[in-house]
Amino acid sequence: MRKNKVDIITLGCSKNLVDSEQLMRQFNANGYTVTHDPDKINGEIVIVNTCGFIGDAQEESVNMILDLEEAKRKGRIGKLFVMGCLSERFMNDLKHEITGVDRFYGKFNWKNLLNDLGKSYYSDLANDRILSTPSHYAYLKIAEGCNRQCSYCSIPVITGKYQSGPMENLVMEARLLASKGVKELQVIAQDLTYYGLDLYGRPALPELIERLSDIPGVEWIRLHYGYPAHFPYDLLRVMRERGNVCRYLDIALQHISDRMLKKMRRHITREETYELIKIIRQEVPGIHLRTTLMVGHPGETEGDFDELTAFAEDMRFERMGAFAYSHETGTYSYNHYRNDVSDEIKQQRLDALMNIQQSVAAEINEGKVGKTMKTMIDRKDGDYYIGRTEFDSPEVDPEVLIMSKEQLCVGNFYDVFIEKADIFELYGKTLI
Repeated sequence: MRKNKVDIITLGCSKNLVDSEQLMRQFNANGYTVTHDPDKINGEIVIVNTCGFIGDAQEESVNMILDLEEAKRKGRIGKLFVMGCLSERFMNDLKHEITGVDRFYGKFNWKNLLNDLGKSYYSDLANDRILSTPSHYAYLKIAEGCNRQCSYCSIPVITGKYQSGPMENLVMEARLLASKGVKELQVIAQDLTYYGLDLYGRPALPELIERLSDIPGVEWIRLHYGYPAHFPYDLLRVMRERGNVCRYLDIALQHISDRMLKKMRRHITREETYELIKIIRQEVPGIHLRTTLMVGHPGETEGDFDELTAFAEDMRFERMGAFAYSHETGTYSYNHYRNDVSDEIKQQRLDALMNIQQSVAAEINEGKVGKTMKTMIDRKDGDYYIGRTEFDSPEVDPEVLIMSKEQLCVGNFYDVFIEKADIFELYGKTLI
């Protein structure tokens, strides 16, 4: 066990990651050495920031806690704390079943952890953090919670009502990140497109993105997790006019059958969905859309699924993920629907949908061969420099593998000529 060392392990989404980064900065200000997701966990203090969204994520979080509880018993670590979505959702159960944890915290009261250790929370550092990402990009969380009440989703159960971050604070945080060398902002929230309605009584995302794009040093702004209903169309003007706002939008659509959209409580129809995609692509030529689709929601028939596969084939989404419905306690689906699609059928439908997308993704990547694309270098791996274009988000989208006789700088942009492609990567050479 290393004295005066704090190990923080983050599970789940990038919104959790921002919380961990803020906590890391506070511990650092209190004189601790802090590591994030270390190869060797041996801190005097170990903190697990958990995910509680669906069953697989819950299982991963519990297994991590149990492993660390065992390490604590053997004296390899000191105090063990748990925070985040899992403990927010299942606090009483966790306290009863896992007794080796020193204290559990929810998603929003983690600042109390410092006080309970007799340490200070520095309010003047509230917008500051230690990045766990490469230093040239960072996640900017603009809101917590969600008001949408989709049938299958446990997020409102965990996080409560939507809470926009004040625009001035977000701009200040982004300026601070840029001053430290961050060139790319990954703007995130459970629902970006609702931003501002609770604080300002109007959709304020377009204004926020304009203000972020004015910050010197910010070369890319990427938008994650829009919601299709009541979409703020003025955002498309901002994306079209501002050169540092990536032509990229992550917008989860989930389904296309009117029956399923109604059962899912998505507040949008098939016709409106098609019209939304048409307008987005018209207003922002060349945009890459990332979406998520769901299979196996209660009541999904073969006919509904056939509509979904036809939708995926018609729309040819540049980026698409899919997942099988999970019957989560506390959700509308859990309380009102029977989980009537078997796991076997869910998996078959999931595989069929992703097979369609693999073919689409391969064709889209192949269409980039022969083009020169602005590419940010994320890292060097063996003989290759690994980069991304404006159409690629970290960790989830294709990367560009670059052979270069010249030394390239991580975090810098280069013009890369794309020589070949496969489903998951592009291959190119720099034009320098």
